[in-house]
Amino acid sequence: MARKRRDPKGKKINPTFFVFCEGETEECYINLLKAEYRIPSIVIHPRIGGNNITENYIQNYKKDKPTHEKDITFLLYDLDVPTMLQRLSKINNCMLLVSNPCLELWFLLHYKNQTSSTNNAYCIKELINRNKSYKKGLIDSKLKDKLEAKRNDALKRARNLTEYDNPSSTVYKFIEILDGLKN
Repeated sequence: MARKRRDPKGKKINPTFFVFCEGETEECYINLLKAEYRIPSIVIHPRIGGNNITENYIQNYKKDKPTHEKDITFLLYDLDVPTMLQRLSKINNCMLLVSNPCLELWFLLHYKNQTSSTNNAYCIKELINRNKSYKKGLIDSKLKDKLEAKRNDALKRARNLTEYDNPSSTVYKFIEILDGLKN
């Protein structure tokens, strides 16, 4: 059972964000956001869980962490595996931050509007065409600059896509939460 955080009297408690993700690219992106937003009372715990994410796995991770009722758990996953959405949907009390087919689609939305069905290879190829040094699991300075400068464009483009369909990304919901806390 997780320990409860003590409520300081008269102070606002901000949530801890627990972000579970499937790979290194997702973890790099979360760490980029963590460094960029620097909201001191927000702690983001990125944790790579792979495709074997379960409610038990999440509870075991949080077991020794101080928790509060305002904490939010996020699942940052690709929907390139046909059963992944169904599996993630079974996990209670989590917000899905999913991209179909992959997180690279979210990155690609910073460069262009992608409305036709796509696959992982196409998204990666398109990113490499725009940033020759792109590699999975790394966010170089050129990509970082684009992700910061064109974030609002990507938000608008992602909102216009049908959730969970190919192509789509709900990563924008996390950005909206971070923007709301920063303001």
